[in-house]
Amino acid sequence: MLFKHISRLAAAASIAAGLFTSGAAYAETQLVVGYQQIVGPFVAAIADGRFDAAAKEAGYTIDWRQFSSAGDITTALASGDVPIGVLGSTGTASAATRGVDLQLFWILDNIGKSEALVAREGSGITKPEDLKGKKVAVPFVSTSHFHLLVGMSKVWNMDPREVEILNLKPPQIVAAWQRGDIDAAYVWPPALSEILKTGKVISDSEVIGAASVPTFDGLVVAKGWAEENPKFMEAFTRVLAESYADYNANKAAWTVDSPQVQGIVKLIGGDGAATVEALELLSFPEASEQASNTWLGGGATNALNESARFLVEQKQIDKALDDYAPYVNSSFAQAAAK
Repeated sequence: MLFKHISRLAAAASIAAGLFTSGAAYAETQLVVGYQQIVGPFVAAIADGRFDAAAKEAGYTIDWRQFSSAGDITTALASGDVPIGVLGSTGTASAATRGVDLQLFWILDNIGKSEALVAREGSGITKPEDLKGKKVAVPFVSTSHFHLLVGMSKVWNMDPREVEILNLKPPQIVAAWQRGDIDAAYVWPPALSEILKTGKVISDSEVIGAASVPTFDGLVVAKGWAEENPKFMEAFTRVLAESYADYNANKAAWTVDSPQVQGIVKLIGGDGAATVEALELLSFPEASEQASNTWLGGGATNALNESARFLVEQKQIDKALDDYAPYVNSSFAQAAAK
């Protein structure tokens, strides 16, 4: 059950990979951008219309679509319906390995403490080793999934087969948690904030990342589409750079009732207090750091390489690529940093 969803993506990716080499699959001035339930300046800039304004000036119209899991958005990317979308580091490595000709061009966040393994009150779980024989929910092909498996096999000396791991999307995790159907879950806000009301963190991605590799959320683009639409990519990345610089310079103004936080809540759910808390758990690199060796200049490639090797170990993919550097593009961040 653990890896069935991955295999279903393989067929879609291999069939649709060719669509990424041509702009013919997309309308000339309209495109779909897929996002997920993550907090940050990216989502705030969607909500306040900055991306739409920049796109219009560049001659484009954006159709924003929310996806609830990495698996869903990977399928949409592979089908050719979505040329730009949000994927975590693990999802990016998996999609690239499957033959989807994409490029990571922006780091949305360094995940750290914002993804955590939470045990439900009354579950009898006080430490990760207590997960044996328990039901643990996580969205498959996500950074949370990756770090859960890394934690078990590399940090806590556990066999993942000793745990019943369930593939649930964040909203499904909250529903299952409230029904008492699961004992623990590894997820991100706003679902994380909700389950923490009756649960306790027993590990997180900062701890596991320090023992392995850090995880991140990023924006990926179909390589062929980006090459044929440089004007849009420049405008889009410029808004990203401006919104990230604005957040880092004025984060104290992002309060519960601020328009930025309320904009995020409107788009992905949750509440103001939980959103502010989630923002504080993440770090948001600005354009110059994006383009540096820390991220798109080398660090992100290393994270993808390590993620892919682990996916092979867990039999989620048959074979890792020799190098994931071709799937990372720092040029747009470099231009935005000037």
